[in-house]
Amino acid sequence: MKPLHAPDAPSRRRFLKQAGFLSMAFAIPLGDGLAQGSAAPRPQLPGDLQQHRRLSAWIRILSAEQAVELRVGKVELGQGILTAVVQICADELDVDIGRVKVISGDTALVPNEGVTAGSFSMPNCATAVQQAAAEVRAVLLDLAAQRLGRPAASMRVEDGRIAAGDGAATSYWELLVGQALDREATGQVKPKPASQHRYIGRSVPRLDIAPKVLGQAIFVQELRPQGVVHGCVVRPPTYGGRLLEVDLGAAERMPGVLKVVRNGSFLGVIARREAQAHAAAQALEQACRWDVPQRLPTAQEMPEWLTRTPPDRVIPTHRKARANGASVARTLEATYYRPYQMHASIGPSAAVATLGADGVLTVQTHSQSVFETGRAIAAMLSMPVDKVRLQHVQGSGCYGHNMADDAAADAALLAVALPGTPVRLQYTREQEHRWEPYGSAMLIKVRAGLDADGNIQDWSFNLWSTPHGTRPSGAAGNLLSALYLDKPFAQPKPQNGGAPNFAADRNAVALYDFPGQEVLTHFIAQMPLRVSSTRGLGAYGNVFAIESFIDELAHAVGEDPVAYRLRFMKDPRARDAITRAAEAFGWAAWKKTPGRGRGIGFAKYKNIAGYCAVALEVEVDRDSGRIRVLRAVASADSGHLVSPDGVANQIEGGLIQSLSWTLKEEVQTNGTQVLSSDWASYPILTFSEVPPVEVVLIDRPGAPYLGTGEASQGPTGAALANAVFDAVGVRYRQLPLTPDRVLAGLKRA
Repeated sequence: MKPLHAPDAPSRRRFLKQAGFLSMAFAIPLGDGLAQGSAAPRPQLPGDLQQHRRLSAWIRILSAEQAVELRVGKVELGQGILTAVVQICADELDVDIGRVKVISGDTALVPNEGVTAGSFSMPNCATAVQQAAAEVRAVLLDLAAQRLGRPAASMRVEDGRIAAGDGAATSYWELLVGQALDREATGQVKPKPASQHRYIGRSVPRLDIAPKVLGQAIFVQELRPQGVVHGCVVRPPTYGGRLLEVDLGAAERMPGVLKVVRNGSFLGVIARREAQAHAAAQALEQACRWDVPQRLPTAQEMPEWLTRTPPDRVIPTHRKARANGASVARTLEATYYRPYQMHASIGPSAAVATLGADGVLTVQTHSQSVFETGRAIAAMLSMPVDKVRLQHVQGSGCYGHNMADDAAADAALLAVALPGTPVRLQYTREQEHRWEPYGSAMLIKVRAGLDADGNIQDWSFNLWSTPHGTRPSGAAGNLLSALYLDKPFAQPKPQNGGAPNFAADRNAVALYDFPGQEVLTHFIAQMPLRVSSTRGLGAYGNVFAIESFIDELAHAVGEDPVAYRLRFMKDPRARDAITRAAEAFGWAAWKKTPGRGRGIGFAKYKNIAGYCAVALEVEVDRDSGRIRVLRAVASADSGHLVSPDGVANQIEGGLIQSLSWTLKEEVQTNGTQVLSSDWASYPILTFSEVPPVEVVLIDRPGAPYLGTGEASQGPTGAALANAVFDAVGVRYRQLPLTPDRVLAGLKRA
């Protein structure tokens, strides 16, 4: 695992130690020489290896330690990616998994793989590691052949030991590797077939679980480096607030206070102890006078606000004109709404920043975008990019763009005011809840034209949404505090992502085979509340609408919801996912009882990643409006399974989070400020409310790896609403399904 305090940037001494020898040769690597001599085009390489083609960028042989160092730009968010890439590396190199040491997310050491998001780690990072490791193994076998005078084809590798058929042997650790790995991948070495895998396809203990269980300081919130001091920031009362005046004197004289920092409307304090920093921040709050000009729409006003506000763009996300088919006998339509929702990270965001004597600012952070956030911090501080180094450390609770980047930036702002001293900053619960970028509210109108046999002929899907992505991406204006500096940075105008990843319209194109289909995205760049990427982006709201409406149509024509879905689903893997979930649930044998219902939902995440179907059984108390989820069954097809337990964990975790969103979560405002400031005003699912979850894994050996981390969000929300309808006969289209909302629907029925 990556150490909490990563080593310094590579030096000649460290490189030679890793390489195991000193070579004065200046030979051109064979692959490079051939490419130059023939002027042949560079081959297309898998995943992120295409952008970072040199083998040494990914893999180093540590001869003295008899270990392999794997370097990746993707980071661990609790999704198990580092364990999966270590499994792949160990298999392709034929070494014990314990020999692979992984460094991730250190901008001074690892390849820039962009943001760890969108379930792209397996398709892009894992494939790169697999190809790189396969090619490194081939290079090592060639070196062994030269050393032993035996053909490489006659050799076998076991845990790094290379043996020829006649008993001659050496090892990775004895070979003078050096610059041999400083070459581009060729793309000509084939990774191992599934039949030769030792670790891929097997559930191995995750690298980070034991330290967490044993209470080791693995989270950034727990970092306390030598000589650390503590920082705290003061926020305006609400968005757009500007500091008119403040008396710094009282806070500066408080015990333990080392520095009070003011830069425009940014206020921060540094103290020897955390309690002293918070006490001084509270004193600063009392000494401030703010201008608060902005009025926020309330949660109740947001659906109307979305359709009333002129969109910046109406995007024709998908159009398929119906060439022929039966005439439309009737038309059905419905409107669905998903509110603003939080990441609600269990641990408030934190960071540790140090401005060293060499002028390098080092920030330890749980950001998912260390390279992009590093560039943004450099721009905010007017520092050269190579003087800002970010090191990823796991955070306690994160899946999406929460306040990790803001904490890194705030720690940096304070650290440059106190050079040579590590400054630790952690937000309060109220700061995290009220200032994090939320998941965007969405309103969706769906209309379908049916023929006399209940077949869907025309499908119309209109969605209204504010942005789903305001990550730093190198722009300082997407860091919260950069907006409040004396010379504030302008926030870049948000854009909606296009195909195939999409953003607001992620999963808005139904995978079902309809003769005619149109999807229009009404994209509103204006942001009444701060928003950015939450797990799944627009997929959660869009799949909720699609799968709820398919369910409504099935009931309208009197057909079983599973059979009706299969009527329009041509993708065999999608059909398999739906069928397997229904079978494991016991759909055909399920008997209706009063107050209980069943529901199903399906999606192929982004229509390019993992397949997932979810079936739920619920019980609805008509007196209280309380919904209890009795059990959940999910199927998952993620292609070739590397870590079955890891995939199951991701499907189960996403399902539970989606239940929390669908049953409870909604950001509340009073027209002036965000009211959801703690767990009482923003409740989440409790342990006692989590149902038993069964995950059925569909393995596809040899198939591409498909991203899984966000596959179950949408299907779960739809399955829950569909099950509630089945239980009480009332269709709920506005989330969350709180007891009050359920009771109101029952009274109207």
